Amino acid sequence: MRQTGQKTSSTHRGAIKSEEPKPVVPHGPEPAQLGRDVRTARAHQVGDAPPGLFIYVAYIKWHQPSTPQALSSITGAAHTSSGSAARAHEVFYGIMFDAGSTGTRVHVFQFAQPPGETPTLTHETFKALKPGLSAYADDVEKSAQGIQELLDIAKQDIPFDFWKATPLVLKATAGLRLLPGEKAQKLLQKVKEVFKASPFLVGDDCVSIMNGTDEGVSAWITVNFLTGSLRGPGRSSVGMLDLGGGSTQITFLPRAQGTFEASPPGHLTSLQMFNRTYRLYSHSYLGLGLMSARLAILGGMEGRPAKDGKELVSPCLPPGFRGQWEHAEIMYRISGQKAGHLHELCASRVSEVLRNKVHRAEEAGRVDFYAFSYYYDLAASVGLIDSEKGGSVTVEDFEIAAKYMCRTLGAQLHLSPFLCMDLTYVSLLLREFGFPGDKVLKLTRKIDNVETSWALGAIFHYIDTLNRQKGPTL
Repeated sequence: MRQTGQKTSSTHRGAIKSEEPKPVVPHGPEPAQLGRDVRTARAHQVGDAPPGLFIYVAYIKWHQPSTPQALSSITGAAHTSSGSAARAHEVFYGIMFDAGSTGTRVHVFQFAQPPGETPTLTHETFKALKPGLSAYADDVEKSAQGIQELLDIAKQDIPFDFWKATPLVLKATAGLRLLPGEKAQKLLQKVKEVFKASPFLVGDDCVSIMNGTDEGVSAWITVNFLTGSLRGPGRSSVGMLDLGGGSTQITFLPRAQGTFEASPPGHLTSLQMFNRTYRLYSHSYLGLGLMSARLAILGGMEGRPAKDGKELVSPCLPPGFRGQWEHAEIMYRISGQKAGHLHELCASRVSEVLRNKVHRAEEAGRVDFYAFSYYYDLAASVGLIDSEKGGSVTVEDFEIAAKYMCRTLGAQLHLSPFLCMDLTYVSLLLREFGFPGDKVLKLTRKIDNVETSWALGAIFHYIDTLNRQKGPTL
């Protein structure tokens, strides 16, 4: 059995998002009541209670290292988080920095590997600092202080004898992607200088900016490692859906030859783990993350203020609503249309935004999927799942919730005015991916009591690659 990982954290959130703040959600008992209302609406529509379902959320990314060095001194007594020794186990550590738009986080992972078996996660330490690296774009020197503070956390957590064998990696996400190239590179160079001065294992590729495919593949590694799907051949794997602020990803392991033959260029990628090669279907859709989709639905354009401060009017906002919304440091004036059937009008507008944007892999509808980030947040915000424990939803649950919120949102001023828009977008996006209405998705912040993070998949793949380059594999 895989040992249960333990985690210390400076925040209450289990799923780390690296793009935009999560949607405004109601406080107090409202989500539970909303959930009851939505379930009632669903029962009235389909004449039955929703079937049991299951989903999972987290924001994760992938790293494909080129470091020629390998771990050479990772054998010894594996120590659990309580400090007890586990004889005949190998123990090794990995440090992954997540440099997101809202903050920088460090994850310190401890793994133990029984002889002849795949590794287990035995401990994780997590610490987050604000603001994100991108906030220091005009004063690069100040970025070093926060990085050093997080490195000190790693030094406290990892025994001295393991420092030189522990890989240290930073992956930057949305915040640095949006910066001009020269500013981003200066920040990364400063981080690399701090890393090089540390006692840890640092390669030439220790600091970089991630792309969308990296995100999807690392997410897939994390969830399949935690569910045990990577332990041996013949085990059923699960797919991964992630909905961030600027992009959305889908990744799964195809079994049907037709999927390989019909996949567009750039939708297939190979991954080596544990002496096995996985040929994955993985694609990231830039601009289809929830925040970018909001802007597109409103009729705005990324990085451009509305012309002459023009108000953006949308059929997806409550009739009579008027307010402001900030996205990518630009403030937009927004308002709802005065009349009309909100859901029908909103669905029509969302369909325009999604038209010809998403490739539909028919096999995806037959694969078990976990979903991360905004899928979880939205389901929790309307009571479809417990906000802490997660729960189960179908694609149709999102559709029923969208129709309900579009019909009633105008009378619930304490709720986010974007709920009709966001739920309609998510339900139609899932349909575009090829999922039927009764498709079960799994949302949870933990698997086997281990909180999820893209960093786990990224560092795991990094270490595995280092070992393959050296000779023996994990």
